[in-house]
Amino acid sequence: METSKRFNEAVNKLYKAFHEDNLKPLSFQHCAVGTILDHKTYWKEFSDANGSLNLNYVGLVHQRLERKFNGYSPLELLEIEKAFLQACGYQLPLHHSTFSSKKESKEVLFKGLEAVIAQLCIFDHIPNVMDCSKLFDYDEKEFNSSIQTKNQDFVGV
Repeated sequence: METSKRFNEAVNKLYKAFHEDNLKPLSFQHCAVGTILDHKTYWKEFSDANGSLNLNYVGLVHQRLERKFNGYSPLELLEIEKAFLQACGYQLPLHHSTFSSKKESKEVLFKGLEAVIAQLCIFDHIPNVMDCSKLFDYDEKEFNSSIQTKNQDFVGV
């Protein structure tokens, strides 16, 4: 499957940060977007609330000028961060009272990473590279309906 330069670079940076334990949801430098943007924090000026998709004046100016930051528009960056924070279990938009210094588990961070990569795939109009259901010839709807059928058979015994 052919992927874009921006996709490859973003995934490589996220992969490296994840394996080096350098992916941190509450750090503007080390969150998903901070990692994609080489640990720069200017992206936080695009919105008034972390986890929000509402561009503020600065974000709107950059968006309307069609500026890209490592290949992504301001709105795409906010969507990436929202996906990451939601998958890590945060209530959005974040408020200063929800910030903590707790360290996220690898499982939580992996869920965040999965959500970000799924979002990147949507942006580039490619199948979700994290979805292994095709590899195992697995259809969730078919699986769920077969379980319901088996449960109904069991109840009837």
